Amino acid sequence: MCPPTYFRVSYSINPWMDPDKPVDLALAHAQWEDLRDRYRALGHTVEELPAHPAFPDMVFAANGATVVDGRVLGARFAFAERYGEAAVHAEWYRGHGFDAVREPRHVNEGEGDFAVTASWLLAGRGFRSSPLSHAEAQEYFARPVIGLDLVDPRYYHLDTALCVLDPGGAVPGGGGAPGGGGAEVMYFPGAFSAGSRAVLARLFPDALIAGPADAAAFGLNAVSDGRHVLLPQAAVGLFEPLRERGYEPIGMDLTELLKGGGSVKCVTGELRLG
Repeated sequence: MCPPTYFRVSYSINPWMDPDKPVDLALAHAQWEDLRDRYRALGHTVEELPAHPAFPDMVFAANGATVVDGRVLGARFAFAERYGEAAVHAEWYRGHGFDAVREPRHVNEGEGDFAVTASWLLAGRGFRSSPLSHAEAQEYFARPVIGLDLVDPRYYHLDTALCVLDPGGAVPGGGGAPGGGGAEVMYFPGAFSAGSRAVLARLFPDALIAGPADAAAFGLNAVSDGRHVLLPQAAVGLFEPLRERGYEPIGMDLTELLKGGGSVKCVTGELRLG
C-alpha cells in the first residue's frame, strides 16, 4: 500500500505496518468495496476517486482535502511520496462542480488533521500538519479553528485519535454538550498533550472516552452520519458505549488497509455541501 520509505518511517512506532507482512491487494480491494457498498446501503451517495498508479497511498482519500459548505481546501503533504496526490484531488473536485478550490500555502493533510463540527474545526498538529495551516483554514472557511497537540507518534493524525459523532444540534438519545456547541465526539486522551486534553474536556465534557486498546485498534478512525458509526470491528470496547448514546455502531473489517496506516475514516473524504 505505501512506498518503502514510508513503511520505514512508520513501522518502528506502528507495529501493524510490518513490511514482512505484505498487503493482500485483492482482499484490500474487497474490504474497500464492502465499506463503499455499506455507505450506499445506508442511503449515502458515494463518489469514487479513480486510483493513480503513481500514488498508492491515494486510497486514503480523507487526506486529500477538507470540504466545508462546498468550499474545498486542498492538501499539501508532509512527505515527498505523497506530494503529487494533492493536484489529483484538486482536479477531481474542480471536475465535479466545486468552484471554490484553494491550494494551501502550508502543510495540511486534509481531514487527517481537520475534524469538522457545526461550530468549529478541530485541528491536529505535531506530526504532519503545520500549525500555520490552522490560521489558513480559519480564514478560508470563516470558522474558528481549535488547535490540538498530538504527542504520541502512533496517533500521527487527528483522525486516528478523535472522531466527531455528531457535528452539532440534536444527538440521538441525548443532547450534545453545551460547551461543544452541541457537537459530540469520542477521543483517546493519551494521544494529546496535557493542555489539549484540558481543552477537549472543557469543550466536550460528555465525550465518549476511548481506552488504549480501542485506540490502538484504530477505533477512532471512524465515520459517523449522526446515527450510524462505521468503525473497525476490532474496537470492541466502543460498541456498547455508542449504543448507550443512541448510535448504531457498524463494525468493518479493513485489516489490509490498516497495514498502510489507515481505516474507515482514512479512506473516506466527506463532501459537506452546506
